[in-house]
Amino acid sequence: MSDPALEREVLGLFVSQSGNIMAALRALPRDTAALAHTLKGSARAIGAFGAADAAGRVEDAARSGGDIRTPAMRDAVAELSSEIDLACAAIAKLLR
Repeated sequence: MSDPALEREVLGLFVSQSGNIMAALRALPRDTAALAHTLKGSARAIGAFGAADAAGRVEDAARSGGDIRTPAMRDAVAELSSEIDLACAAIAKLLR
């Protein structure tokens, strides 16, 4: 981005939004696929491709029609959480 103030705002919004979505996803709600899809798009928009890919895996698993409370789904959400943590740490470093 060519506007540093806008960049800071967008990155700050990602940190806030991703925290809210991850808190909701940890409960594996019925709208898991939609939440993961939202997070995937937000992550891609800021260049957090590892987080976007992990969100895509959660979305795909939730849409596959299987039980979202399986260990595999919990593992996918845990992987997503780790990727979000990495992205947020990188953002914090950039915003210092």
